[in-house]
Amino acid sequence: MNNNLIKAIILSLFFAGPALANLIYIDQIGDNLDLDIVQDGQDNSIGSSSADAVFNGDNMNFSITQTGSYNVIAAIINGDTYTGTWDITGDTNDIALLCDSANSNSSCGTVTANITIDGDTQDVDLSFGETADASNLIANITIDGDGNIVAMTVDGTSVVATLTIDNTVLSGTDGTANTFTVGISGDGDADGHTYIHDHTGGGAVVNVTQSGIYDNLINMTTSGDSATIDISQTD
Repeated sequence: MNNNLIKAIILSLFFAGPALANLIYIDQIGDNLDLDIVQDGQDNSIGSSSADAVFNGDNMNFSITQTGSYNVIAAIINGDTYTGTWDITGDTNDIALLCDSANSNSSCGTVTANITIDGDTQDVDLSFGETADASNLIANITIDGDGNIVAMTVDGTSVVATLTIDNTVLSGTDGTANTFTVGISGDGDADGHTYIHDHTGGGAVVNVTQSGIYDNLINMTTSGDSATIDISQTD
């Protein structure tokens, strides 16, 4: 599917007539994709648990902007190089990204992902490289809101992952609803396995696991009440 056809399909969804939700489903094959998706309104969806948005090809560059509540992104990327900026504004977002879900030969080798979410009750599940080493990953995830659940797994040799959370209240009586689980695996190299964590606010449960050969660096800053932090590193 070429880029022009993808854009035509997306535009038709916006102008096809009255609708209760903005829904986009994509199955794309081909290299050098350049795609921007913009959704504004309630119940935005790019893919779903039953019909993912699937992108197959190398040298992909696509960005997503969603504004409104109950946003959903369920995307699968199978390709060697991906660059993208996701900008989400609204509450009760469900974000899932699998980078190289079924293509172990290309393994999402070089990825730059910038994900910014402004709103409450986020459920974010990110996986980069999966079981095939991502050779070069830069991931920046920034969330401003309360009631966040973030899970990120990386299989890579050179990883710089930054998670920044700013929440203002305890979510739940025991303050455990803000949960961040990060796992980084694969053999490190001279600059591999770097995780930067900056959390401001109350009620945090943080679990970080890094494994590999020699390169394990965690830079963690927390400010707030009721934090439970577990860190495990293996040379």
